[in-house]
Amino acid sequence: MTPPLNKIICGDSIELMKEINSDSIHLILSDIPYGIGIDEWDVLHDNKNTAYLGSSPAQEKAGAVFKKRGKPLNGWSEADRLIPIRYYEWCMRWATEWYRTLKPGASVFIFAGRRLVHRCICAMEDVGFTYKDMIAWDKIKAPHRAQRVSIVFERRGDKLSAKKWEGWRIGNLRPRFEPILWFTKPYKIGSTVASNLVENQVGAFNEKGLLHFIASPDNILSVPADSHDIGLHPTQKPLKLMQLLIEMTTTQGQIVLDPFCGSGTTLIAALKMKRHYIGYELNPDYFKIASDRINKELNHQELDLFNSNNH
Repeated sequence: MTPPLNKIICGDSIELMKEINSDSIHLILSDIPYGIGIDEWDVLHDNKNTAYLGSSPAQEKAGAVFKKRGKPLNGWSEADRLIPIRYYEWCMRWATEWYRTLKPGASVFIFAGRRLVHRCICAMEDVGFTYKDMIAWDKIKAPHRAQRVSIVFERRGDKLSAKKWEGWRIGNLRPRFEPILWFTKPYKIGSTVASNLVENQVGAFNEKGLLHFIASPDNILSVPADSHDIGLHPTQKPLKLMQLLIEMTTTQGQIVLDPFCGSGTTLIAALKMKRHYIGYELNPDYFKIASDRINKELNHQELDLFNSNNH
């Protein structure tokens, strides 16, 4: 059976997706957990540490940008080196169901963290997906969180080292882009893209539709977030960006699935683009936020229809 269309369901998508018919979904678009400890829901390994997800006085002063403390890349123990493997194993838990439910030739877009993105790619390839491309979402604005080394030494009272390492930082460069992984489910061996389009109505990309959102069909997408794209979820993505990806790979009336829908941006985008949607969200708080957003959008559309019919 396939769950009712245009519904968001509170629960574990890894189990609930087993109810979806095989070869029935036209697009999966999801901002999956990155496995880097953004919050409790983003800890996908069983290696616990009392300092993990805590905060230092400096982080508390930084405000909402940098509230939690993840494990340093070098780790606190040898067990920390297993985190990438655990992330791959977590991806494998759902990748097979994603593959089964998609129509041949259909696309998957995954927002994945730069640190563990390679593990997600391997999991998707290992269950049968074709890795088509990595699209760069240029966020345009991004906070620079790298700590100054001199400040660390100053706190230790080591003025000599502070002067020697002035201008050096601990951490990464400003994270200007996030990767969007583009996969496709292979069509039948011996078939072609054109024949698959006729049979399954997916497989190519809509360049004309894409150019409604950006100036040229590049794999770097400069789409800034506006005031409506922040504040509902720690990793909330711009609505326009989700609309772009939906328009690029589906047509009106097709089905868009988001197994980790968070605050519901993918579902709102599908609704605005006249696509059907199915969404899953495990966290009850985010499920309510997404549900409220969907109801608000439906009421807005009904009001617009009423006004247009009375003019």
